[in-house]
Amino acid sequence: MDRTVRGWPSFPEELPEFDTEATPATPRELFLEWLDEAGEHVLAPHAVTLSTVDADGIPDARVVILKDVDGDTWAVATSSESPKGVQLAKNPFAALTFFWPGRGRQVRLRGPVAVADPEVSAADFTARPPASRVEAFIGRQSQVLGDPADLDRAAAEAQRWVEENPGVAPETWTRYLVTPSEVEFWQASHDRRHRRLRYRRADGTWHKERLWP
Repeated sequence: MDRTVRGWPSFPEELPEFDTEATPATPRELFLEWLDEAGEHVLAPHAVTLSTVDADGIPDARVVILKDVDGDTWAVATSSESPKGVQLAKNPFAALTFFWPGRGRQVRLRGPVAVADPEVSAADFTARPPASRVEAFIGRQSQVLGDPADLDRAAAEAQRWVEENPGVAPETWTRYLVTPSEVEFWQASHDRRHRRLRYRRADGTWHKERLWP
């Protein structure tokens, strides 16, 4: 039986304005504006889809949490042994996609990825909530789980380790820094004339371009 997904509303009746002419010189400033504004209206505004490619060049994507924006870099973190960590080691480029349907807004960026200094990654890990630290020490992310009891045992062992070593981070925990070469801001419009503004870096300078919907 076929299932149609048409007819569901995509955005609220009232959408924010986006004057592409009155925008800052760098995408970082505008992104932080939009992020703060989204935080007033939607859950998890810092959730972002991280896209990478595997060894065969096949795209892979998952939702992670943005750690911060520092200068020209957007930071996320994960284990270097996770699928995304392995993929970034082989092909250190990524795309990040933020989508806030409650505001009809999307931000897309892509560029090379670098690894933060080990002490920065360790500090990122120890700042995580206890349950998140336990999860990281369990490891085996995305591997096949044959018996749920194995997960319970691994979680108990990881919890004991975290409680006994509260200031210790796994050597594999890594903060990844995405330095975008392009950042696009997309504002939905009910007349379908969506407003799109792209920042493109060339010769160390950001250039702004209005795009067709």
